Amino acid sequence: MYRIARVGLHHYEEPCFSGERGSGTIFFSGCALRCKFCQNYEISRGGKGIDIGEDELIRCMEYLQDIGAHNINLVTPSNYAGSLVHTLKLAKNTVKVPIVWNSGGYETVASLKKLEGLVDVYLPDFKYADDGLAWEYSRAKNYFDVAYAAIKEMRRQQPVDVFDEDGMMTRGVIVRHLVLPNAVENTAEVLKSIADIDKDMYVSLMGQYFPTPEVMDDVALGRRLAQEEYDAATEAFFDAGLRNGFCQDLDSATEEYVPQFDLDEIRKILLK
Repeated sequence: MYRIARVGLHHYEEPCFSGERGSGTIFFSGCALRCKFCQNYEISRGGKGIDIGEDELIRCMEYLQDIGAHNINLVTPSNYAGSLVHTLKLAKNTVKVPIVWNSGGYETVASLKKLEGLVDVYLPDFKYADDGLAWEYSRAKNYFDVAYAAIKEMRRQQPVDVFDEDGMMTRGVIVRHLVLPNAVENTAEVLKSIADIDKDMYVSLMGQYFPTPEVMDDVALGRRLAQEEYDAATEAFFDAGLRNGFCQDLDSATEEYVPQFDLDEIRKILLK
């Protein structure tokens, strides 16, 4: 059984995922991390979603493929990794677009090894080099070691980044890092760690942070990112020796880009 909160095209992912037609996102409810600043808190902590079976999940993937999605983008799927091994094996019979594993990066190497050959593109977050921040903000123990090992395993499985004639990534790894206010040193260490794995690995340096209601009064997190902080993060990217990546305009730090979780839309898709 899976609990999902959104099925639909998403046009605000990295250009090599969204393209012209959109990324075919399936948002799973729940998350191993408890990030107090999560912009998708309705589903990560609130549990919003509907329960569906394996056949219905495959039908959602087929629907997204049929309406032109460049890929099937599984968002926060890690809690369901064990079940998804079997589901993805079945889905590969009819789903021919790339499968993207869009995760928080806080997952075990053992679970990732079971996905080998089933996931075409890994899209993990790498949030913290500072385990103190990881615990304070996300209630994650040993975050750095877990995430570093996970991303290293993802790179082992997909060592070469491959793009099609339209610039869509069909195989590879892109690591996302959300730059947080008052935490540029953490960002610099994260970027150095990614470079230690592979300086050619793509990094999406995200500036889209905005304070959610839970952290609005937080001294460190209660404001948007300053331009000078993002500029310093960009400089740290080059200082780390990284060669490939994506940046954002700070205008993207707005609720407008947060997906809508309309459960009725999922029900309509399943009735088709």
